[in-house]
Amino acid sequence: MEDLGEPTSYLVVDKGVPVFSSDGHNLGRVVEVLSAPNLDMFDGIIFDTTAGPGGHKFVDAPEVGELYERGVVLKIDAATAASLPKPSANPGSVSVNPADLVGGGKRSGLGRVWDRLSGKG
Repeated sequence: MEDLGEPTSYLVVDKGVPVFSSDGHNLGRVVEVLSAPNLDMFDGIIFDTTAGPGGHKFVDAPEVGELYERGVVLKIDAATAASLPKPSANPGSVSVNPADLVGGGKRSGLGRVWDRLSGKG
């Protein structure tokens, strides 16, 4: 494995740096680091395996071992990395309606008004 430089944070990992398995195989290059910096939360990495089969792969944060200035080393070996999933769209979605905000079994005045306006009551 090449010299990857100093350890660094997920906040500054550059696109295009190589991704290595724990057994030293070059798996591809970083496409995107998934995170929520305002929450100080690192979610994982999407990397491109165009040099090998598979296209883009997603590796979850717990499988990421070390982040360096010039590369990423995973905690998993090349065989395990071959079965990593392709990235998917973010499934997270939340919808809230007034009934979710009213406690107990009885509807408040506002809840009853909402039911009438929405055709439920």
